Amino acid sequence: MKKSLFHLTAFVLCFQFSWAQVQTLNIKDTGYRSIWYSNEPSKDEYVYKYSGGLGTYPANHYPFSIYVAKVNKTFFCYGGTDISGKTLLHSVSYFDHKTKMVPKPTVVLDKKTNNAHDNPVMNIDKEGYIWIFSTAHGTNGPSYVHKSLLPYDISKFEQIQTTKIENGKVVPMNNFSYLQSWYQPENGFINLFTHYDRQVIANQPSKPRRTISYMTSKDGVSYSDWKDLATIEEGHYQTSGQFNNKLGSAFNYHPVTVGQNGLNFRSNLYYIQTQNFGKTWQSAKGDELNLPLKDVSNVALVKDYHSLGLNVYINDLAYDAKGNPVILYLTSKGYEAGPENGPRTWYTARFTGADWEILPLTNSGNNYDMGSLYIDEKGVWQVVGPTTTGPQAFNTGGEMVLWTSKNQGKTWKSKAMTANSEFNHSYARRPVNVHPDFYAFWADGDGRKFSKSRLYFSDRKGNVYQLPTQIDADFAKPILIKVKK
Repeated sequence: MKKSLFHLTAFVLCFQFSWAQVQTLNIKDTGYRSIWYSNEPSKDEYVYKYSGGLGTYPANHYPFSIYVAKVNKTFFCYGGTDISGKTLLHSVSYFDHKTKMVPKPTVVLDKKTNNAHDNPVMNIDKEGYIWIFSTAHGTNGPSYVHKSLLPYDISKFEQIQTTKIENGKVVPMNNFSYLQSWYQPENGFINLFTHYDRQVIANQPSKPRRTISYMTSKDGVSYSDWKDLATIEEGHYQTSGQFNNKLGSAFNYHPVTVGQNGLNFRSNLYYIQTQNFGKTWQSAKGDELNLPLKDVSNVALVKDYHSLGLNVYINDLAYDAKGNPVILYLTSKGYEAGPENGPRTWYTARFTGADWEILPLTNSGNNYDMGSLYIDEKGVWQVVGPTTTGPQAFNTGGEMVLWTSKNQGKTWKSKAMTANSEFNHSYARRPVNVHPDFYAFWADGDGRKFSKSRLYFSDRKGNVYQLPTQIDADFAKPILIKVKK
C-alpha cells in the first residue's frame, strides 16, 4: 500500500509539474502560422462538417484583437501552430499603425492539443496590461489565464492563479469554454462563457448541456460565482457585444430531439442585455428577466426558427449610435455541409427601439461561414465575411467580401476582397475599438484536407494583407495581397 501510494503521489506531482513546464513559454516565433482544424468527418465529398484554417475560430470567442489609441497599436492573439501544424500555440502580437510593421509573435503557451475550440482570447485593462484567456473545450482539459508583465508589452506573460466563488467558498478557476471577455474601466471584467453540465431529459440517458453564463471580476484574478443566463432544453451558443456599459448576448438553443444528439440541432434567436455589470438583465424592450431563462418561448425571443425547421448560426452582435443591438446570423436547413441544406441565408436583426426588423443580406455555402458586423458613428453598416464561393466549394469559408449598407441593411453593395485563392478564407473578426487600418482579422486553409494556414488582416477599404509566415528580423511588413481577377 505504501509503495502504491508513493507511486500515485509521484505520478500526481509529475503531472502537475509537467503542466507547470508547458504553461508559460514566452518564446518568439519565426513567423505567423494559424492552426488547421477539422470537426466531425462526414464521409462524403465535403469530408467534414467544418474545417480549415481556424486560428480566429469560433464566433463564440471574443476578442481576438484590440486597438489602443494611447500606443497606436492593434494587439491581437490567435490560435497558432508549430512548423508541422500539429499543436495549438497561443500566440500574441501587434500591428504598429505608425511603422505599419509587426514584430515576431510571442508564443505564450503550447495548449497540447490541435483543437481550435481551445483558441485564446484577449483583453487589455485600464493600466495597459494584456490578458490572455486560454479556453478549454468542455471539461477534458484545463483553462489558463496569463497577464503581461508590463503594460502594452508582449514580451513576457505570467500565469495568473484565478479563483471563483462556488457554494460560498473560494475555489480555483481552471476550466471555462467559449469565453467572451469584456472590460469596463470603472467595474472590471465581465466575461461570458459556457460550462458543461450533465442532465437527464425526458427519461433519456444523461447528456451534455451547454450552459451559458457570466462572471465578473474587479482585478481579473478573483471572480464572482458563475451565474447562468439560460438553460433551455439542451443548451446554447452565445455571441456578445458591448456599447458603453451595455452588454448584450445573442444566442440560439439546442432543442431536445429524441434519439439524436442535440449538438447539431440549433435554432431560434434570443437577445438579452445588462446595463449594470450583470446585476439585472432585460430584453431589448426593457422587460426584466428572471434568469436563467428556461422556456423556449419567452420575452427574449427575437425570432422563432424552430417552427420553420431552420438551424441558426450566430456570427456577431453590434450596436448602432443609439445603442440599439443589431445581430448578424445565418440560417440553414441542416447541419451537414453541401448544397442540400441550402440556402444559407445571412440576416441582420435590428432592434428599432420598439421591435425587431429582420432583413436578408446574402447567401453563402456553409453553415460556418462566419463574418463580422461594423456600424460607424454615421450609421454606415459594413460586413466582412466569406460570402463568395471559394476553391473548396461548400466547405467552411470562401472568398472574403466587404459589404456596405447606408440604409440599415435594406440594400447592400459588395466589393471582392480576395479572389482565385488557393484556400478558403474564414472567420473574419472585428477588433475592439477598431482602427480603419486593421479592420478584420482572419485565416485561410484547405476546406477538405490538412494544409498550411496563413493569417490576414484588411483595412476598411477592403485591402488585404498577409502576415509573414517567416520573419528573420525583429520586425516585418505585412504583405499586400492583390486580388487575382
